[in-house]
Amino acid sequence: MLWVKAFHIIAMVSWFAALFYLPRLFVYHVDATDAISRDRFCIMERRLYRVIAIPSMITTVALGIWLYSFNTSYYTAAGWMHAKLAFVVLLLVYHHICGAYVRKFARGSNTRSGRFFRIFNEIPTLALIVIVVLAVVKPF
Repeated sequence: MLWVKAFHIIAMVSWFAALFYLPRLFVYHVDATDAISRDRFCIMERRLYRVIAIPSMITTVALGIWLYSFNTSYYTAAGWMHAKLAFVVLLLVYHHICGAYVRKFARGSNTRSGRFFRIFNEIPTLALIVIVVLAVVKPF
C-alpha cells in the first residue's frame, strides 16, 4: 500500500503542476500580440495538456481508486473522504474546462481576458489546500 500511496502522490504532484501552469500559459497567450507567439502558446498548451495533465490525472485517479480498495469499509464511512472526493470531482471538472480552453485557443475563439485566467489560475491552489488538509488532518 505504501508504494501505491507514494506513486499516487507523485502523480498528483505532476497533475497539479500541469493545472498550475496551464492557466498561466493562457494568461501569456491572451497577452501575446504576434502570430508566432500565439502559435507557440497553442503548441505548449496542447503538449502540456495531452502529455502531462491527462496521463497524470488518469494515474492519480487510478491509484486513488486502488488505495480506496485497500480499506473500502473505512473510507466509505469516513466523512473527510467524502469531502475530499467531492473536491477531486470538482478538480476533474476544472481539468476538463482547461482542456476546453486549450481547444478554444487552438481555434482562435477564446473570449476570456488575462484577468479572468489570473483568477481562474487560483482554483487548483484552493483545491490542493483543502484536499491535503482533509487527507492529512481527517477533521471529521
